[in-house]
Amino acid sequence: MSKFRLRIITPDVIKVDEEVDMVILRSMTGDMGILPGHEAGSAVLDYGVLRILDDSGERRLAVYGGVAEIRNDVVTVLTSAAEWPDEINRSDAEEDLDSAKKRLESHHDAMELKDQVTVRRSLVRIEVSAYPLLNKSSESKG
Repeated sequence: MSKFRLRIITPDVIKVDEEVDMVILRSMTGDMGILPGHEAGSAVLDYGVLRILDDSGERRLAVYGGVAEIRNDVVTVLTSAAEWPDEINRSDAEEDLDSAKKRLESHHDAMELKDQVTVRRSLVRIEVSAYPLLNKSSESKG
């Protein structure tokens, strides 16, 4: 099967720079699957799970917004943050989720948007933390 280059870049680190078979990412308009030969384009990313499929199986990464560019069999994802399952402290994510939900239930002021973002981020972190990590250390740079 042919492959394409996937690059996931945060302000601090290159999380992924490797050849893959397929990537599925969460855009603002829904999930988007990318295979080799995909037409050029771009997408605004939502908070969500980015799935990487290759010979070693499927890996999942929490991605918190950003943009994806698809061009010449290279997918470049620029995001403010991305986390592998082993980088997520599930109990911290669950505490953040509970705290934000309580604040949302108790008030409806300027903090509401921040709390809604915290809820979304926590849910993504909890979901990704449940997946095993496959071959991350040998295939990524960060």
